[in-house]
Amino acid sequence: QVQLVESGGGLVQAGGSLRLSCAASGGSFRGYGGGWFRQAPGKEREFVASITWTGTSTYYTDSVKGRFTISRDDAKNTVYLQMNTLKPEDTAVYYCARGIGKISTVRDIHSWGQGTQVIVSS
Repeated sequence: QVQLVESGGGLVQAGGSLRLSCAASGGSFRGYGGGWFRQAPGKEREFVASITWTGTSTYYTDSVKGRFTISRDDAKNTVYLQMNTLKPEDTAVYYCARGIGKISTVRDIHSWGQGTQVIVSS
């Protein structure tokens, strides 16, 4: 069974940047869509970004468009999330995900990572 391991989270000031990575082991991202979700305290897990298995299409929630970029490197079995111009409201645990087809909701997900904390200070 595939395991997804996130890294790259941490504490950053507003306006700063972070790059999250999600490495797959015991399985592959090849042929699967990759996605990122986040969950803030007291809130439901929400979609952030996804990329199709071909890497030719990407999707973002409105609040991160123009600031976040999702990408994938199948040779490294890794999906990335570059986060720029971070805001305090981006503070959450970020989860990597693997699914089939276009990923836009938690129902599209077959496998989850354990999450990585992102804290943006004002």
